[in-house]
Amino acid sequence: MATLSPPLHTQAAALWRPRRQWHGSLERTSCQLNHSGRLQATYRGLEPLYDDGYRTVKNLDYYYESLGELVEHDSGPPRWFCPVDAGSPIEDAPLMLYLPGVDGMGMGLFMHHKALGRIFELRCMHVPLHDRTPFEDLVTMVEDIVRKEHATSPNKPIYLLGNSFGGCLALAVASRNPHIDLILVLVNPATSYEKSGIQQLLSFFSLFSGQACMAITALLNYNIDNEVHMAVSSMINGKHPLAALNRLTSNMSSFLKHSNILDKIPEDTLKWKMKLIKRAASYANYRLQSVQAEVLLLASCGDKLLPSKAEADRLQNLLPKCKVYFFDKHGHSLLLEYGVHVASIIKCTDLYRHSRRHHRVFDYIPPSATELNEVDKATRDLRFRTCPAMYSTLEDGTVVRGLAGVPQDGPVLLVGNHMLLGIELISLAAEFLRLKGIVVRGIAHTLLFPNKKRAWSEGHDFFDFLNLWGGVPMMYKYIYQLLSAGEFVLLYPGGHREALHCKGEEHRLFWPSQAEFVRLAAQFNATIVPFGVVGEDDLLELLCTFEDIRSAPFGKEMMQAYSNHLKLREDVDHEVFFPGLYLKMPGRFYYQFGKPIPTKGRQDVLTDKQAANDLYMHVKSEVERIISYLLEKRMEDKYRSLIPRMLYQAARGPTCEVPAFDP
Repeated sequence: MATLSPPLHTQAAALWRPRRQWHGSLERTSCQLNHSGRLQATYRGLEPLYDDGYRTVKNLDYYYESLGELVEHDSGPPRWFCPVDAGSPIEDAPLMLYLPGVDGMGMGLFMHHKALGRIFELRCMHVPLHDRTPFEDLVTMVEDIVRKEHATSPNKPIYLLGNSFGGCLALAVASRNPHIDLILVLVNPATSYEKSGIQQLLSFFSLFSGQACMAITALLNYNIDNEVHMAVSSMINGKHPLAALNRLTSNMSSFLKHSNILDKIPEDTLKWKMKLIKRAASYANYRLQSVQAEVLLLASCGDKLLPSKAEADRLQNLLPKCKVYFFDKHGHSLLLEYGVHVASIIKCTDLYRHSRRHHRVFDYIPPSATELNEVDKATRDLRFRTCPAMYSTLEDGTVVRGLAGVPQDGPVLLVGNHMLLGIELISLAAEFLRLKGIVVRGIAHTLLFPNKKRAWSEGHDFFDFLNLWGGVPMMYKYIYQLLSAGEFVLLYPGGHREALHCKGEEHRLFWPSQAEFVRLAAQFNATIVPFGVVGEDDLLELLCTFEDIRSAPFGKEMMQAYSNHLKLREDVDHEVFFPGLYLKMPGRFYYQFGKPIPTKGRQDVLTDKQAANDLYMHVKSEVERIISYLLEKRMEDKYRSLIPRMLYQAARGPTCEVPAFDP
């Protein structure tokens, strides 16, 4: 039934290519030796800040032109194609099958081809408009591919990305194959078709031609709110207003400019498609209880065709492994709207994997350039208020502005102090990525890795940031695996005790007595880089000391309950509690990375407890020295306060680097 042969017309043919064949070992590789013979982290050949295509995606003219070519020259049975603009995937990439909406063209994913094509072996289903294959046969077509791939690689997951009608198709395949490891990404699934008003609307317009009905449906599908929102956002991010307006008007006129596509569609197409989608919704709904697959459901709250938000709530109650991502300002054609990054969402929800279980080290994909840009947008206010100034120390002891003193090659263990709530973390990780192209893998409390069942699309939150930057829970096995892979690992020995300190404890260390991290570093010849950060007292004022909280009515009991909830480590000698705060006129954050401490050849650290403790105390004293140094030197910075920085940037541009103290 299904073929892989491309269409013959030239422009449409550029969208197609034969299926890729993979040979050789599928063994995972997480590190390699660089030119200096040291371990260096790799991510299956994918570099940090790789181009995922979202920032250079083609406009809707490209989509409608390609659609017109396919409609005019297409024929034959349903088949699969691999988009040419998806490029080549990374090593051992899992398979993703795109199941289109009821149009069947398979081009609805064109904005995501490159992003998904980098991390998946992407194949798209194409059903010609002239084709009249029943729904059950389409299910069999997908099922045949799924079963064949499962037989070839039984331990690898298979992804089904179902858009609207394709969501019903994905659910149907999953219900018939509960033993196969499937991950469903459903975009406004049409399981709610019977509850929608689209049937009544189309019956009202049935007096008109089928082409007119399809035009009305397409106009309802169009989301002008999203276009206006994206134009305004692009102007805020520095794009010229005329350029933003031109893109807005161009996209709004694309459908009208290519409306002649409707004249090429067979007259009975609409009647057949409505029959097909009705059957698909009925078939999928009847078998929902058999679906055992993991499900990521993307629901548009502004959908004018289907009640997608209410349907997401219903499906989440019926499907045992379902996560929902709501899009507040988007319509039914979610995949054709700007600001939707499906690849990023899959990474944020821990659903990207190469085997039966997600592994935070081996399945990690580094941030793309788009993801760094999204994090920058989400933290713009914090950067404006704190204007981080970073320093590092060369091997000869010279302190310089920037990160030149931090080694370029791993494994490296960055060890330092927390400020309140870990507020320094995002700027640190973003600057390492921006200045050195290095992903810093943070070690964090397990409570910072919740299994979120519902999320909203308005920017990344802190939990998304941890996942995108490869954070892992505080377990020694993860530190072991990261160092063995040549990674840069960020460790805060003070943990939540430092991150939840009270008034009077700013810039103090609360480190445990164990020296385990120096032994792990020595085991892998890792370089330890001590660092310090100061500045929270210039941004906020804490309200309470521990004694204030303890002496309050029920204060001690609340602290004990909160500490028990956090499951504190055993060596913490008293409870923790969030002390309350208020914001001050912003100052500045200062970071300094100390002189690197190599552990290569330090076998005594592995065998001698005293040697390990001496190295541990040396690292701790270096962090304390750096904190004292920064607290003293920041007094020399004439741009420490917000107003002088604003005046400096007003004269030289908002993106210029603001000077700080001379080291």
